[in-house]
Amino acid sequence: MPILNWLDREKDAIAAEDVPYRLLEADPKLSRGDADTENMLIQGDNLEALKALLPYYAGKVKCIYIDPPYNTKSAFEHYDDNLEHTKWLSMIYPRLELLRDLLAEDGSIWVSIDDNEGHYLKVMMDEIFGRKNFTTTFIWQKVDSPNDNKVPITPDHEFVLCYEKQSDNAGFKKKEDSGLLGAYSQRDDEDRLYRDRLLKKNGKASLRIDRPSMYYELTAPDGTAVFPIHDDGREARWSHSKEGVKKADTEGRLIWKIRKKNDEDVWIPYIREFAPEKPKRPHPTILLDVKTSRQAKAHQRELLPNQPVFDTVKPEQLLQRILDISSEDGDLVLDSFLGSGTTAAVAHKMNRRYIGIEMGDHATTHCQPRLTKVIDAEQGGISESVGWEGGGGFKFYRLGQAIFDSEGHINENVKFKYLAAHIWFYETKTSMIKKGSSPFLGVHHGTAYYLLYNGVLGDKRPQGGNVLTSKVLADLEPHDGPMVIYGESTLLGPARLANENITFKQTPYDVKAR
Repeated sequence: MPILNWLDREKDAIAAEDVPYRLLEADPKLSRGDADTENMLIQGDNLEALKALLPYYAGKVKCIYIDPPYNTKSAFEHYDDNLEHTKWLSMIYPRLELLRDLLAEDGSIWVSIDDNEGHYLKVMMDEIFGRKNFTTTFIWQKVDSPNDNKVPITPDHEFVLCYEKQSDNAGFKKKEDSGLLGAYSQRDDEDRLYRDRLLKKNGKASLRIDRPSMYYELTAPDGTAVFPIHDDGREARWSHSKEGVKKADTEGRLIWKIRKKNDEDVWIPYIREFAPEKPKRPHPTILLDVKTSRQAKAHQRELLPNQPVFDTVKPEQLLQRILDISSEDGDLVLDSFLGSGTTAAVAHKMNRRYIGIEMGDHATTHCQPRLTKVIDAEQGGISESVGWEGGGGFKFYRLGQAIFDSEGHINENVKFKYLAAHIWFYETKTSMIKKGSSPFLGVHHGTAYYLLYNGVLGDKRPQGGNVLTSKVLADLEPHDGPMVIYGESTLLGPARLANENITFKQTPYDVKAR
C-alpha cells in the first residue's frame, strides 16, 4: 500500500514510543459535580496525555472525535495553525498511532479536516487504521450565508473522515425518520400499516442473467405457473429467494392480485411489508442539517460572554450526529483536541462517558466553565432536543510526574497502582481492569502476572513482601499455569522457579520504560 513520505518520517514513526508515561493528577478545585464520575478533563500536551491513558484505557474507547489544527496558514488566537506541511504531518502521525491503540475493537474514529491537509490525512489514516477500515468522508456545511470575500471561490465546507477499528464491526446506527411511514398507506384488520411491493424485481440488475437463482416458478391461486417476465418480454427475476417467498407465504405476506395484461386477467405476486415501529434510513454523507459555525459561535458567546470565541468551533449538532451513529448510552468518547469543549459537552448531555484533553489555558477558560454550565443544565446547543436537565460531573486532571526518569529508572514516588497498570499494559498491551492493591494483576492468555512493590503485602523486610520467598509465593493468589512475577529479588533458585512455572523479573531493572 502506498504511504506518505516526508522529512523526519522515520523519527516521527517511532515518536510515540519515546513519549514518557506520566501520571495524571486530579485537581479537586476545578472538578465539578458527581464525585464518583469517570468523566475526565485533562490539561496538558495531548501526546503525553494519550500515552498516560494507555495503561487504563487501551482498547476501551468506543468513539474518538478530533478536530486538529488544519494548517490553514492562518494564525488563530487559540492555536498556532501556521505549521509548515512537514511539521503538521509530524505532529499528527504519533497522535493517531496512540488514538488507534485506545480505540475499542468495535469503535470508530472521526476526524474533522479541510482541503489543506485532508487528502494527506486520508493517506496517513489508511496506513495507520487500514484502508479497508475506511468508512466514508462526511461533508459538513460550515457556512450558511454568502461570503463577501473578494476571491472568486471560497469553500463553505469541511470534511469528517470516518474509520472503524475493524471494518463493519462498529455497529453504526441508521437515522430514525418518521417521514418514511408515508410509504405505508394501507391498514389491515389489526390496524397495522402496510404496503404491498411487487415480487418481480424492477430497475437495475433485474434480469434473469443478473441473478439466475432468483428466476423460478411460482404457482398462482388458480394453479397456473407464474414466472417473472418484464413487459417487454425479457426474462426478469424475483426480489426474494425461494426460501424467502416460502417464509412470506407461511406468514401470510405473499399476496396475489389479478391485473389486466393484454386484455387478459393475470396473477401478479406481491410481498406485504408492515411498517416498522421506528422507521430508519441511512445517514446522508452531506451534512446540511447540523448547524454551522455561525450558530456554534453564537452559542459559545452565550455560554462564555467574557471569553474570546474560537474561530474553529463546531456546532453541538454535528457532534450529536456523530455520537448518534457511533455510540450508545454509557459508551466512552474521547477528544484529544478538545478546543472549547464541544465534544465533552455533547457527550455529557447524551449520557456518554468522556475524556477530553486540551493543552492550553482554554482548558480552564473555556472547557471547564462550559462543562460546569452543562452540569448546571444550560439549555443551548442540543439541550432541548435531548431533554437535558443537568447533573453528572467531571474530574479535572493535569499531567504529573513521569513514571520513569530519563534513564528509564522507576520514579521512587510512583505508587503501586500506577506501576502495576504500566507493567500490565507493557506485558499484555491491554488496559488494566483489576483495581485494588493485591500483588495479583490478572491473567492474560493463560499467564498470570504479579507485582511485589512498595510493600504491597505490608512488609518491606528482606524476607518480606517485595522479595519472592517461599512464604510470599504461598500467600499469592494461586494459578494453574505460567506465572510472571516482578519483585526486588527472589530467594527461590532457578530449579524451583522452573518447577513452579515462574518467570521472575527484577524491579527496577526488568521494568521497561517503553
